[in-house]
Amino acid sequence: QVQLVESGGGLVQAGGSLRLSCAASGRAFVRYATGWFRQAPGKEREFVAALSWTGEATYYADSVKGRFTIARENAENTVTLQMNSLKPEDTATYYCAADRGTVLGPMNRINFWGQGTQVTVSS
Repeated sequence: QVQLVESGGGLVQAGGSLRLSCAASGRAFVRYATGWFRQAPGKEREFVAALSWTGEATYYADSVKGRFTIARENAENTVTLQMNSLKPEDTATYYCAADRGTVLGPMNRINFWGQGTQVTVSS
């Protein structure tokens, strides 16, 4: 069983940066694909970024490509999302996700989710 705990959200001005962290308790992320999703008020949850189980392949939504970076740190026990050049439209609750497999599957099939951390970008 994997338990995920996100941290690092907050309020930032447009153009600023935030770094989200997702810590895995129970086991490390070895052989787990991981990723970040977000959900804005009144909108559906959407994909943001993902990391293959090897940590070698990364995937990004077009809306964040070039601004966000997903990475695995701390002996495979933490997954981070570095967010630069933030925009008001990045405002959302951000969720960490993980599952066995090479890459994450469809959202409705992902088994492990964090509780979410709020990111608010002011204009």
